[in-house]
Amino acid sequence: MVSALPVPAVIKSIRPLTTDTSLFMLHTEPGHPVASSFLPGQFLELSLPGVGAIPVSYCGYPSADGSIELCIRHVGHVTASLKVALPGDAVGVSGPFGRGFPLLSFAGQDLLLIAGGLGMAPLRSLLLELLKHSELFGRLILLYGARETGALLFLEELLEFKKRGAIELHLGVDHPDFCLVGPPDCRVALLPALLDRLDIDPGRSSAAICGPPVVYPQLVSSLRLQGMSDDRIHLSLERRMKCGVGRCGHCAVGTLLCCVDGPVFSNEDLAGIEGALT
Repeated sequence: MVSALPVPAVIKSIRPLTTDTSLFMLHTEPGHPVASSFLPGQFLELSLPGVGAIPVSYCGYPSADGSIELCIRHVGHVTASLKVALPGDAVGVSGPFGRGFPLLSFAGQDLLLIAGGLGMAPLRSLLLELLKHSELFGRLILLYGARETGALLFLEELLEFKKRGAIELHLGVDHPDFCLVGPPDCRVALLPALLDRLDIDPGRSSAAICGPPVVYPQLVSSLRLQGMSDDRIHLSLERRMKCGVGRCGHCAVGTLLCCVDGPVFSNEDLAGIEGALT
């Protein structure tokens, strides 16, 4: 069930993650579907009275108690207002909207999660769900790249998952000087280079990708060269969304709308659509 009209929520806490990105914990009424009934990869609409509204991907677990985690980068009109928000401030939330990752089709498979920059936020939601039911899946592999180690979101959490043996973690940054004081096994490499060094079984694996559009074509090409079929390669195109509910057409990809038909698509869904991955 989708809540199309905003319902009240309260900011419970704000935790800085990087210089321009914060983790918000919101709380709305217990049992409301906007908090309890979403799939990883879906999004909600966050509204500030008198300011505006934006679509934001979920980055945490579904919660029956009304808690919602959102990772927000402060780069626009609405998010700039959120930068000066305080715990106790009121906001509005509606959703969940869109199509998330196909969890049922992932059962029994190895999962390759590929995140770039802020793309780690929606993939964190997916990773947490996979870890919650790890007995249903094979290998859980995360490739994560950013411009520098200070821009890697949830780094301590990811390193703890790796330490426990819950995930295989491969990190990369753009510049060599940032790896000198970075986490162990952090490489100076772009995401396609991390992927090219990875040994996967394409016949029993699926991939979930979220990051900057510039790397999508090369990542998809590399996965296909390794033998992964298009129906097993899933991409989030949430970066294109504006209104979030299909009104403005800003997120059109061919005849598809990312906010309604996606934001998660298989590469098979996008076949023949010019510019879908750019």
